[in-house]
Amino acid sequence: MPNKLRIITIGVVAGLGVLALAGPAAAHVEVEADKDTAGATDVTLTFHGEAESGDAGIKSERVVLPEGIAPGDVTLVKAPAGWTFTPGGDGFTVGGKALKVGADAEWSVKIAKLPDGETRLSFKTLETYGDGEVSRWIEIQEEGKDEPDNPAPLVVLKPGAPTSATPSATASPAPSVAPSLAPSSQAVVVAEPSGDEDDDGPATWWIWVLVAVVLLGFVATRVRKKN
Repeated sequence: MPNKLRIITIGVVAGLGVLALAGPAAAHVEVEADKDTAGATDVTLTFHGEAESGDAGIKSERVVLPEGIAPGDVTLVKAPAGWTFTPGGDGFTVGGKALKVGADAEWSVKIAKLPDGETRLSFKTLETYGDGEVSRWIEIQEEGKDEPDNPAPLVVLKPGAPTSATPSATASPAPSVAPSLAPSSQAVVVAEPSGDEDDDGPATWWIWVLVAVVLLGFVATRVRKKN
């Protein structure tokens, strides 16, 4: 009987240990975007901060923006009642009166434009509770690797339209420049013989005068003979 009791006790303790380890890992700050393409404009990001403290409620969420998004391009859409939105040098903070213990925090912001070339955007977040406890969700989630213990909220986007399309389109007229110059150079070459023809004019003019004089002399001679 004691052995059975020992086995049951060990099983209960082990089960509680597993739950204790799983509890904090389940609490995350997550984010979703209503547009999932890089370079998209007027994108609404909705954050969801899960409460993990049994002693105090969440009172603020500080978000560090990824490179390519300026704090001035972010505006508040909604937040818990009484909370305010404060831009910062590298991001923004939403906060106010602490929520009830166990209540999750949800807030939304609008981004003027997402970065063009980025498809993985991490939003490091510091979640502060009413008793001063801070949960740091700041570890970057790398593609193809296991999720870290304290992952930063991540948005995975589809690639946007290739930006190289515009330069290639503008570069296309370049080859047409050479053909457009060809006719003008040919025109110059063609124009040169025309000058030679003008030079030949004075050289043949005296021949025609001589022929005219000879013909006139011949006609005058014929007239004298008849008289």
